[in-house]
Amino acid sequence: MKKLIGFTAIYILGSLAGYTTDQHQGLFQEDLDSAQFRTIKHQTFQPGEKLKYSVNYGWMTAGEATLEVKKAPQKINGREIYHMVGTGISVNTFDWFFKVRDKYETYMDADGVFPWVFVRRINEGGYSKAQDYQFFQHKKMVRNQKAQEFNVPVGVQDMLSAFYYARTLDFSKAKKGDIFTIPAFVDEEYYDLKIKYAGTDKIKVNKGKFDCMVFHPVVQTGRIFNDEEDLTVYITNDKNKIPVLAKAKILVGSIRMELEDYSGLANPVAKLD
Repeated sequence: MKKLIGFTAIYILGSLAGYTTDQHQGLFQEDLDSAQFRTIKHQTFQPGEKLKYSVNYGWMTAGEATLEVKKAPQKINGREIYHMVGTGISVNTFDWFFKVRDKYETYMDADGVFPWVFVRRINEGGYSKAQDYQFFQHKKMVRNQKAQEFNVPVGVQDMLSAFYYARTLDFSKAKKGDIFTIPAFVDEEYYDLKIKYAGTDKIKVNKGKFDCMVFHPVVQTGRIFNDEEDLTVYITNDKNKIPVLAKAKILVGSIRMELEDYSGLANPVAKLD
């Protein structure tokens, strides 16, 4: 039961998502032709953006989550890098039930919106895990902390960078039922993350009322969810496309992640009050 709740909260964070760039210097100092990499022009996010969320299980406040965009002080392969950091912690009153101390980091190519380095440090209910991925995008390969190498397509995302890449997608002509696919490398496996567009809605949370687009990240049924649409995410219907609310129906109860605060947005937000 405790692991079920904890896993689902982390799944929501991942559906949205030790080292520093200094430790990777030398690994990515190759003479690369920047022309071989894509450029995604967008005004979706910028360094200085910070999003704060509360995570609730039923009526209980279970945890807090933060997503932040920084500009990395070093370049990788001569390219500008954004440093994204996602943290998730259980509140003190919930620690006795299921203690969570998670940190996710991705070093993303500022122009191409793809990762070069991914770092994951999690401790969930006594279970801990450390992952370090190096993305050799020009070689279509990922190397993990055990020096194992995996073949992947160009532009593949990690579990945190996928969240930011998804925000750059154009949903202006989306119709209900349209599915958007994001190539991702997670837990030593490549697979396609899929999100289904479900229209628009006006959503009220503690931070206010927002005009939102609605999505269903397609989930695997059985262990956690009864239906592949049991996870619903509400994204601001503006150029920022920040998550306002995520709701998950699980086999036992429900989990809700709600926007509590934001700062450093690149654009005006679709707030209705």
